[in-house]
Amino acid sequence: MFAKSTRITAFLLALGTVALGTAAPAEAQYRQKIGNDMAQCRAGSGPAALVTVSGITGGGKVRVQAYRATSGDWLKSGRWLNRIEAPARPGTMTFCVPLPQSGSYAIAVRHDVNGNGKTDLSSDGGGMSNNPSINIFNLGKPGVDKASFAVGNGPKAISIRMRYM
Repeated sequence: MFAKSTRITAFLLALGTVALGTAAPAEAQYRQKIGNDMAQCRAGSGPAALVTVSGITGGGKVRVQAYRATSGDWLKSGRWLNRIEAPARPGTMTFCVPLPQSGSYAIAVRHDVNGNGKTDLSSDGGGMSNNPSINIFNLGKPGVDKASFAVGNGPKAISIRMRYM
């Protein structure tokens, strides 16, 4: 009986160690700054958003951020999953944003025209997945239901149109 109890205890301890070893801290899942690796959007590379952003004016930086499509995460400070920043090029740019698993997500894009790291309402641009209406009544923050999209086990292509004041 003692040997069986010892084996069960050892098994449970090992299982707990494996579970703890693979579990990521809650905050580790957020705020990942990554590069724009288009290989992550090839078939078989796992869940990702292939984001085509059109209507970009020149100069500054473009920032693409992925969020879980929940009201607790969408557009909340520090609740983005992955962020890609790149020098802005006029016209259209494409980004590959890997996602942790299949599910519902939303993408926000910001163009910091002068590259000062601040939001300048008179010059900076923005856009979101599904291109929801952005106006003074929603303060540029449409609900997650307007911006969410489903991603399966492979890349999902989406298009975002930049908007400027």
